[in-house]
Amino acid sequence: MVALITGGSRGIGKAIVEKFQLAGITVFHPTRKELDLSNNQSITDYLKTIPVDSITMLINNAGMNDLSGIDELTMDSLLETMQVNCLSATMLTQELLRSFRKKRFGRIVNIGSIWTERAFPLRGAYSMSKSALYALTKMVAVENASYNVLCNMVSPGFIGTELTYKNNSSEQLNQMLAKVPLNKMGTPEDVADLVYFLSVQNNFINGQNIFIDGGFTCLA
Repeated sequence: MVALITGGSRGIGKAIVEKFQLAGITVFHPTRKELDLSNNQSITDYLKTIPVDSITMLINNAGMNDLSGIDELTMDSLLETMQVNCLSATMLTQELLRSFRKKRFGRIVNIGSIWTERAFPLRGAYSMSKSALYALTKMVAVENASYNVLCNMVSPGFIGTELTYKNNSSEQLNQMLAKVPLNKMGTPEDVADLVYFLSVQNNFINGQNIFIDGGFTCLA
C-alpha cells in the first residue's frame, strides 16, 4: 500500500504520516517547497516526480486558516484559502482517480473541520473552503463507489496542535473546552487513528463527514 499525504510536516499531518509508516505503508509526504498547493503548476509538476499509479490512498490534509471577519475578508484571501483547502485537493483527487479506477481500489480521506457544522467568528473563509471540500467528498464517493473507491471526510474539533494554539487565546480555549463533553482536547494521534482506519481497514463507510471532537457538535 502506498499513500500520498499533504501537509505532513507537523500537527495532524505528521501524526498521520508516522501512523502509516509504522504500519509499513510507503508514504509520499511532500514539503511545501516540493508541493505548493497554492500553485496549480506546482501540483502538476510534483505529480510527475512520483509513481502516481502505485498510490492507493490519498490524504488531503494540508490547509490554511487565516482569520478574518466577513467585513475584512478580501476576495484574494478567500480565493487563496479555497485554492489551498479545496481546489488543490480536487486536482490531486482527479489525477489519482484515474489510477484508482484502473486498479478498482482507492481510499481518499479529506481533513475537514467542526466549522463545517458550527459557526465561529473569523472562520468564514476556512468554513466555506472546508464545506466545499465536503461537497467534493460526497461527489467523489457517489461517482466512484462502483470502482471500489471510498471517499470520506474527517473533521477534527479542538486538537492540541500548533495551529490551535496560534489561532486561539487561552481564554478562548478554556471557553471552547467547556463546551466539549469530554472536557479536553484531542491529540493528533487520535485523528491519525481514525484516518488510518478509513484508509486501511474500511470497506463500507463512504461519503461521510465524521466528527472527531469529544462530542462538541452534539451539544445543544
